[in-house]
Amino acid sequence: MARDRNIMVLSGVNEINLPPFFMKYSIDLCAKNGTIKVVMVDLSFVLTVVFYRSEAGNEPVREWLQGLSREDKRRIGEDIKTAQLGWPLGMPLIRKFSKDLWEVRIHLVDGIARVFFTVDGTHMILLHGIIKKSQKTPTNEIKTAMIRLGNYKGGMQ
Repeated sequence: MARDRNIMVLSGVNEINLPPFFMKYSIDLCAKNGTIKVVMVDLSFVLTVVFYRSEAGNEPVREWLQGLSREDKRRIGEDIKTAQLGWPLGMPLIRKFSKDLWEVRIHLVDGIARVFFTVDGTHMILLHGIIKKSQKTPTNEIKTAMIRLGNYKGGMQ
C-alpha cells in the first residue's frame, strides 16, 4: 500500500474495508493496472444538525434514536448526513410538508423511518422521528412535528 497526503493506493485487493476516518471524505475508486486508487476530498457540510429540545430539556429525536437498532441508526445517520451535505434536496430523500417543515425519508431493513426537521439558517433542527407502519404518515405524527416546530419558532430553543 502506497500512501501520500491525500491519496491511498491499494494493490491486490478484492474488497476494501475503509477505516472510520474516511467518513469525512468523498471516495473515488478507479481501477487501473490492477490497483485501486482512493482519493480523499474534504467535504463541507451545508447544515449542522441540532436536536430539538423541549421546555423540560428532553431531546425526543435523540431519545427515539437510542431505542433503535445499530443498523437502523446507521441508515438514518447516512441519510441525514446526505441532507446535511447536499441541502437543499428534494424527492426521493427529502419531502416538504409545509413552509418550514420537511421530512427525511429513510428506507430501513424492516420498514420506513421519517425524521421531521426544520432549517434555521445553517442549522437542521431534528423535530420528530417515527417508524411508519403504513404507507400514509399518521396525522398525529405530523401534528407532533408541527407543534414542536411552533414551539421552536416561539423561542423555546
